[in-house]
Amino acid sequence: MPKFVIERNIPGAGALTQEQIAGISKTSCSVLNTLGPQIQWVESYVTDDKIYCIYIAPDEATVRKHAEMGGFPANSVAQVRRMIDPTTAE
Repeated sequence: MPKFVIERNIPGAGALTQEQIAGISKTSCSVLNTLGPQIQWVESYVTDDKIYCIYIAPDEATVRKHAEMGGFPANSVAQVRRMIDPTTAE
């Protein structure tokens, strides 16, 4: 199943409270339950003004549907083509 990186432009994301982050997470999980098991949220990284999310989904359209249903921005959706790490150099 393809993996995707989603860039969400959210000004002030790094200053969101724990309650706000929990609310966003609950909304996301609710939408995921509605869409079914073909889409999975792996993890997200919060920076000052963006949230980068890693999802496993059958296609970009499913990722964008999740964003639409949850009311989240999906400013960029890119399919992961290959993963590398320090051991790649060996």
